[in-house]
Amino acid sequence: MTGRYPNRRWCIITVAEITSLPVNFSQVLERDATTLRRSVDGTLTFVKYEGSQPSFLSGKTEYNHSEILAILATDVWTDPNAMP
Repeated sequence: MTGRYPNRRWCIITVAEITSLPVNFSQVLERDATTLRRSVDGTLTFVKYEGSQPSFLSGKTEYNHSEILAILATDVWTDPNAMP
C-alpha cells in the first residue's frame, strides 16, 4: 500500500543540499526553500514530486506516502514536547 498519493514520492535531503545539489524547484512540488519543512534539529528537509525521480536527486532514497508519514511521526521530525 502506498497511501493516499500513489504517484507521489518523497526524498529526504540535508538542508545543505538545497543549494549544493541544487534543488530544482521547477521539478518538485515545493515553491522554494522557504516552503520546505525541516527536521527538529534543522539539518534535514525533504522534497516531494510526482512521477519519475528528478535527476538532481539521483541515488537518493525515495519514500511513498505511508513511509514518509511514519518517518515524519518520529522525534527527528516532530518535537514530542511541542504544544499541540
